[in-house]
Amino acid sequence: MAVDEVGAIAIPGSLSAALGDWARQIALEASAGPRASLAQAEGELAAQRQAGEALAAERADLQARLAQATAALEQAQAGLAERGAAIERLTVELRSARTIASDALVGKAKDQLAIEGKDAQLAELRRQLERNLAASAADSDARLAAEMELVGAVTARDNFAAEVAELRTQLEARLRAPA
Repeated sequence: MAVDEVGAIAIPGSLSAALGDWARQIALEASAGPRASLAQAEGELAAQRQAGEALAAERADLQARLAQATAALEQAQAGLAERGAAIERLTVELRSARTIASDALVGKAKDQLAIEGKDAQLAELRRQLERNLAASAADSDARLAAEMELVGAVTARDNFAAEVAELRTQLEARLRAPA
């Protein structure tokens, strides 16, 4: 070993290179654990990002489905309102038609009985009454069919409402779930 003018000991190059290699090896070994942890954390972060993106896509899909279900529900409710108004109007018209028909039949029967008083005319009145009753029964059947259709529409509306509520519950549950 040589001593320089300042009094410091000069380290030979091979010893210096060996010490440098040793220091590098110690540094590599010391940083291997943190590097592995960093790589693992980066992998987990990438997986979390992918999961977040998938959840965001699923959320967007659920929101779109919810919007469609809400639109369908609103459309069904509008249809129900229209059908309800039509049924109410038809019910009023049916009552009015029954009253008019009944008044007309009674008036006609009185006139015919008063004018002619014959059994043939009574038989004709009975046939007319039966036709009117048949027509009234047909009207009643039509009203019953309309009411049954209304019940079906109400059931469909309730099913849509239940589906919307279920979708909202699922959406809220997913929104509350930790990422």
